[in-house]
Amino acid sequence: MRIFQVIFMTLALLAGLSTAHAPTATAQSAFGGGAAHIAATLVAESAVPKAGEGTTIAFAMVPERGWHGYWENPGDAGLGMTVDWTLPKGVTVGALRYPVPETLLISGLMNHVYEGPYAILADLKVAAGMASGTRLPVKASAQWLACTDKVCVPEGGDLTLELTVGDGQVVTATRARFDGWRTHLPRPLGSEATFAIKDGKLRLSVPFPASAQARDVHLFALAEGLIRNAAPQTVTRQGDQLLLETDAADGAKADTVQAVLRTGDHVGFLLTAKPGDVAGGASDGGQWGAIFAALGGALLGGLLLNIMPCVFPILGLKAMKLAKAGGDERTVRREALAYTAGIILTCLALGGLLLALRAAGGAVGWAFQLQDPRIILALLLLVTGIAFNLAGLFELRAYGGGEGLVGKGGVAGSFWTGALVAFVATPCTGPFMAAAMGAALLLPLPAALAVFAGLGLGLALPFLLLAYVPALRKRLPKPGGWMGMFQKCLAIPMFLTALGLAWLLGQQRGVPGMTIGLSAALLLALLLWGLGSRQRQGKGGGLIAAIAGLAILAGAAYALPTSAPAVAKTGDSTVSFAVSKLAELRAANKPVFLYFTADWCLTCKANEAAAIDRAETRAAFDKAGVTVMVGDWTNADPAITRFLESQGRSGVPLYLYYAPGKEAQTLPQLLTPATLTALVR
Repeated sequence: MRIFQVIFMTLALLAGLSTAHAPTATAQSAFGGGAAHIAATLVAESAVPKAGEGTTIAFAMVPERGWHGYWENPGDAGLGMTVDWTLPKGVTVGALRYPVPETLLISGLMNHVYEGPYAILADLKVAAGMASGTRLPVKASAQWLACTDKVCVPEGGDLTLELTVGDGQVVTATRARFDGWRTHLPRPLGSEATFAIKDGKLRLSVPFPASAQARDVHLFALAEGLIRNAAPQTVTRQGDQLLLETDAADGAKADTVQAVLRTGDHVGFLLTAKPGDVAGGASDGGQWGAIFAALGGALLGGLLLNIMPCVFPILGLKAMKLAKAGGDERTVRREALAYTAGIILTCLALGGLLLALRAAGGAVGWAFQLQDPRIILALLLLVTGIAFNLAGLFELRAYGGGEGLVGKGGVAGSFWTGALVAFVATPCTGPFMAAAMGAALLLPLPAALAVFAGLGLGLALPFLLLAYVPALRKRLPKPGGWMGMFQKCLAIPMFLTALGLAWLLGQQRGVPGMTIGLSAALLLALLLWGLGSRQRQGKGGGLIAAIAGLAILAGAAYALPTSAPAVAKTGDSTVSFAVSKLAELRAANKPVFLYFTADWCLTCKANEAAAIDRAETRAAFDKAGVTVMVGDWTNADPAITRFLESQGRSGVPLYLYYAPGKEAQTLPQLLTPATLTALVR
């Protein structure tokens, strides 16, 4: 199909492109009539590039609805952009830089495309010594292919720029536009990947920290002949490695390759991979191993959650209920199954919502709901209510016949108790859970949901064992007066959980947010005290109290600050990267250690742990008055990207030391404490 498209495009260009001499902001179909289906504009970041430096230029491409353009390796069909430059003397243009593409599968053919507006960037360099005011006419004869899922049309045009040598000034709006385009460019990973080809399969191991977000992962090879583009790509996560497996192309050779690894919506990394051993793998056996490992971790994590302060009190109440239940096996087991169903279905609902939000482009992880302070506030009031119920302030009556939700409920009560346990357990973090939840986000949907169900099963397992193993139940203490005191003791860990939630609310919305949360909890306590007083007099009022409690929650949620207040800095030894702040510190002749890092950069994290975040380094820097400036490139930051490019770098890590009155000293990429302390010795 590629050959036919090339022939078709060539004939069409010969027939019509000679008439398509478009001005700067326009392009035509190669047939010579009508507007192009992908409108193209050639723009420069600075109209007055500085001699000895230059500027960035971009082909701004806007496809019509239903049309798409192609990446530099278009996949099984299509053609990327080709450009013939006409440049004035002293001006050069670098290679085209494409944003991270999308995948489009049509009739079994995988296309690497752009279905919305996109920009292809290039760096324009102006020779040093050119006089200010020199005109720089730039002409680009560009051709590209515009397609729908049924038809392809070759398009092109002569796009021009009129630049003038100047001071390199950039208009704010133009800077913002180019910064937006830069965020979609693949970032250099910095760490080298390895791959192996065996039995027609390509297996790739990519260094990628377990804490870094990765979703919708896909490998785009820069050159043809490495992989079968349309073949499924299976991705698993093993510690600080992403393991990818797919079908190798016929005749694929084990040479050094470059590729783009997509890890999110228009987010990806440019990586270099060399032949080598790939430990583990994403083969069927390896994937099943990853699934079983994640299931085991989720099961153990859920089991250990039962001893957390937010879960153990409810489990203790259920155990007391079993002690009261006597020998009615059918009733006990039926309620245990209902309790388990409530937990597992709630875990599946939370897990399914998590996966849906990530598929929609949200960068969320397990317990994502805790990122919303309104959910924290609701949990705070819920846990406060449970704690006062356990303390005996009031009776919790809910479903059918006035039976208590936790203490006396039948099958329905057990189900909703399980749902409550699963929801309240989200503030708690147990061992084994992090790796299991991280793996679930990369597994296929059925396997991921199985992991979430495994977490719920582990959480419900102690109650299931008590219900189905009579010998264990016989070991429970016999009913007696101790139960009331034990129930009151169970209120203590719930109050501690409430304090933890109040602290978390303060972390998200500052002292004002914590004050509102504690005030709402106090109002709820007064409301429940009044309800308990009425209950002891044989009166009702539960419905009115519930409505009032919801009103307290709504009012407090409305009053919460929309953002956390700025925290006053206690010192200026560590600051976030900003060009203006760096210039200010250098103008004041203060020494500066500037480093750029990212959560997905293994080398960065290793250097931080081994050299930067060490007591001897901090002591030496404090004594010499060194300001530590940190540029976090975990998420694309155009200001950092520009600075890295100005230093001749395209990725992290980068370590610079500015001695007073001197230019930057570039440090090695592998640091030791001695390397850093020697700077100020």
